[in-house]
Amino acid sequence: MATQITVPALGESVSEATVAKWMKAVGDAVQADEPLVELETDKVTLEVNAPTAGVLIEIAAKEGAEVAVGALLGNIDESAKAAAKKPEAPKEAPKAETPKAAEPAKAEAPKEAPKPAPAAAPAQTAGSHDVKTLSPAVRKLVEDNDLDPSKIKPTGKDGRLVKEDVQKAIEAGSAKRSYSAAPAAGAAPAAGPLPPRPEDPREERVKMTRLRQAIARRLKDAQNTAAMLTTFNEVDMSGVMALRNEYKDSFEKKHGVKLGFMSFFVKASIAALQELPAVNAEIYGDEIVYKNFYDIGVAVGTPQGLVVPIVRDADQLSFAGVEKAINALGVKARDGKLSLADMQGGTFTISNGGVYGSLMSTPILNPPQSGILGMHKIQPRPMAIGDKVEVRPMMYLALSYDHRIVDGREAVTFLVRLKDAIEDPRRLLLDL
Repeated sequence: MATQITVPALGESVSEATVAKWMKAVGDAVQADEPLVELETDKVTLEVNAPTAGVLIEIAAKEGAEVAVGALLGNIDESAKAAAKKPEAPKEAPKAETPKAAEPAKAEAPKEAPKPAPAAAPAQTAGSHDVKTLSPAVRKLVEDNDLDPSKIKPTGKDGRLVKEDVQKAIEAGSAKRSYSAAPAAGAAPAAGPLPPRPEDPREERVKMTRLRQAIARRLKDAQNTAAMLTTFNEVDMSGVMALRNEYKDSFEKKHGVKLGFMSFFVKASIAALQELPAVNAEIYGDEIVYKNFYDIGVAVGTPQGLVVPIVRDADQLSFAGVEKAINALGVKARDGKLSLADMQGGTFTISNGGVYGSLMSTPILNPPQSGILGMHKIQPRPMAIGDKVEVRPMMYLALSYDHRIVDGREAVTFLVRLKDAIEDPRRLLLDL
């Protein structure tokens, strides 16, 4: 009896993945819940475990193939362990025949190769077949780069094109759509792929990871989709710093975690979001979805790229609870152990560029959210306090927001409420 291995649910807004690595080969014995294949998504890398014990008898999706949720990855035969040796025997038989079969194939290829060259009919047939089988992601890549899918050699199952095929064609510049017969071909090259880049020994070319490509795509989509604006304010950190210095030792002794600034900003942001719900909402079609919960994303920079793990129901957590959650997520991010569940959802994001020394920036929205807060470096600056000039620890705050749903008045008010809470942290303790 054969049991199918399928692509599991990949998480919110993630519909497909790339087969990164098979850890078993056809004919290998597997145990129930043993890792079989590694899938790479736009957000994380996850392992698919064996649903049952037996022998891996088929690999339906090879490494590099793009697969959707529910797609077939392979099959396991629920047979005795001894059966693991049987599939290995046929492996040697085809190997002996392959070289012989490969030679005639090469000899026949040149005979067929000249036929499609003069005639346009074969190219049209291949092109129409490819278009029908393109996945949405591959089709977008082909259209954005103005490629002819019939000129790209497919490596996916059943002759399907996968992203890797298209990306190789873009790099080689070999699949550009031909406009030689069109009189108005002047505008066409602008949409085509980049010309081949000359080699330079002083340069190093590294393939973008799927995560980095996803980051680039999502950030660009945010700019293209949302009517994004940024408003600024500045906050005097004296009150928070004094409170933190006074209680940080006793706080760490009692709760086992350090008292940082992030918990103050999370709490202050939630208070502002409760007053201004549009900043915590999102646009869905022609509707505005107001969220009566507060899952706060905390942007974390890792060697692999920017990730945004979520502090769930942050409004129900104490200061210690927020600090513990952020600390745990930060450790998982640095160790590359974040799961899809850690990054799904999120209603509002906080990004702290100050840890890298940034004095001011304009953060980019994390779709489909409508607001993101940018924290920055604490910089001593002379400030007018009453009739005197005093040096105070100041921080610039930036709120980027989607102007389609958040008005300027709401954005400015949000930062003012945040500023008031940070400059007088007693407001957070008294819920004012």
